[in-house]
Amino acid sequence: QVQLVESGGGLVQPGGSLRLSCVASGSIFRNYAMAWYRQAPGKQRELVAVITSGGGSSTNYAASVKGRFTISRDNAKNTVYLQMNSLKPEDTAVYFCHADRPGTSYDSWGQGTQVTVSS
Repeated sequence: QVQLVESGGGLVQPGGSLRLSCVASGSIFRNYAMAWYRQAPGKQRELVAVITSGGGSSTNYAASVKGRFTISRDNAKNTVYLQMNSLKPEDTAVYFCHADRPGTSYDSWGQGTQVTVSS
């Protein structure tokens, strides 16, 4: 099993940047595809970005964040990142890290980190 702990959230002005981190422990990190989701008040949780397992050669993004957010992983540090630039008020949400092991039914969620974009 893998445990996930997010950090890096906070309050930022529109147009600003934040980098979220998610540290994994308890299993072989590189075996997991990793993703960031977000959930705004009163809305469903939505996929923000995903990166494949192994070397992370493939990524995919929600249309609303494409060109502004970048997902990356460092397998040596068991960490996945979400670099968020040009933040907008509509990016305000709790951001969750998710791990999925391909070919299995196993997945895991972090506890979430709050991102607030406001002037």
